[in-house]
Amino acid sequence: MTKPALPETVAGFPNLCGAEAAVAKATAHTGPAYLPESAIDFRRITSGFAIALHMHQPLIPAGGPDLRTAGIISNLKHMMDYPHVGDNHNSTVFHWCYKRMGEFIPQLVREGKHPRVMLEYSGTLLHGLRAMGLDDVFQALKLVTCEPKYRRCVEWLGMPWGHAVAPSTPMADYRLHVRAWQHHFAGLFGLEALGRVRGFSPSEMALPNHPDVAYEFVRIIKECGYCWLLVQEHTVERAADGHGIRMRHLPHRLVVKNSRGEATSIIAVVKTQGSDTKLVAQMQPAYEAQGQGRVDLAGRTVPQIVTQIADGENGGVMMNEFPPKFLQVTTDFSDTDHPPINVSEYLEYLESLGITENDFEPIQPIMQKRVWDRFKDGSGPDALEELLAKLKKEDHRFHMEGGSWTNNISWTRGYEHVLGPMEEASALFDKKVRQAGVPPTDPRYRKALFHLLLTQTSCYRYWGQGVWTDYGRELCRRTIDILKREF
Repeated sequence: MTKPALPETVAGFPNLCGAEAAVAKATAHTGPAYLPESAIDFRRITSGFAIALHMHQPLIPAGGPDLRTAGIISNLKHMMDYPHVGDNHNSTVFHWCYKRMGEFIPQLVREGKHPRVMLEYSGTLLHGLRAMGLDDVFQALKLVTCEPKYRRCVEWLGMPWGHAVAPSTPMADYRLHVRAWQHHFAGLFGLEALGRVRGFSPSEMALPNHPDVAYEFVRIIKECGYCWLLVQEHTVERAADGHGIRMRHLPHRLVVKNSRGEATSIIAVVKTQGSDTKLVAQMQPAYEAQGQGRVDLAGRTVPQIVTQIADGENGGVMMNEFPPKFLQVTTDFSDTDHPPINVSEYLEYLESLGITENDFEPIQPIMQKRVWDRFKDGSGPDALEELLAKLKKEDHRFHMEGGSWTNNISWTRGYEHVLGPMEEASALFDKKVRQAGVPPTDPRYRKALFHLLLTQTSCYRYWGQGVWTDYGRELCRRTIDILKREF
């Protein structure tokens, strides 16, 4: 197996920065990564299904009795240290969940099947697992990530290192999250493996809909080498009329434009709505694919793809029902007209037919149709904010907070007591580090970056009140202290 060309850790911190040129070279994709090794006959199949498993554990200041001095540890370790509190008894099952694909894939391949799975692991989870000494997880994952006979079955998805929510994270910081994850992944699995990471999965499926933020979000993802983006069905609308999308099981083209008139786009693959963990645990996408046929696209007849993502460890259905169902469905659907497939090999097949991004129906983030109907192209940020204020006044349902996996959670409203310190830490990093020109190879840069990225983990907002916001505020305090003391 390929040995990593980058170190996994540097001076006690995960490798988050400093090898930007090597990472950029690895992610400057020049050809297909999966189709040449795929055993799927896309000319014959009528549809396929793709599942992705999202894995995450935050890092928390809980390695001691005093919040202000406690060591930063994985939430999984905290669960294992206190197994009789709440649902912490699930921690050993979680551990198995993080490595079990490294067991299932080789087993199914030995049986002559064609398993497929997409994996998305946060950087905080990966660092926490290694710090706990759970090396068996990495041995299992490295086997299916790097071994040629298995790697065609497993597609990794990129994500922000610290599980940051895009609509409410400064885009300059979000770029750091994206590049940090790529550094860390390359340190674990090698630059060659990083070169096969083509799709991006935003944390909480959160897609910005503020035009300027959405534009920067997509621009960052593309500049970091990603070819496609996973989007939640109800976070987007058809660019032509603002209505919901019709062909959910075909790729789309996410088009974004900012207030200055600059535009860009990226391929978007739609995750359909539903009870995510239940749908994936019971492998519902496989059965939905059975009802889908080939359709016309850009003058070609192509198979459709049913795509779904869920937490890979949370909930009884994922812990208990998913393993036997995944094995059964992979066995039953391999070599059928509706096989398991991964998104990148599917997109590479379409590209081999001459179908490109421009052939896909254009979509945009929700509520933007109402903006563009009344905004003069290129009028600038001030004119945009004036219009947004008018639209909010006219309709209280109108917002620019973005969309995510659920419609009933805002990632900004009600979190001011956490967002304030987060914004202070971010502004100070910008002043003391970015504007000061401190290079990413400087040890102080890496230390400050590690702490800054931790402050933006979504968990500190998702739970709203209590110990989780205490964790978030404490990490902000430490970050601010580092920036003031060491720069």
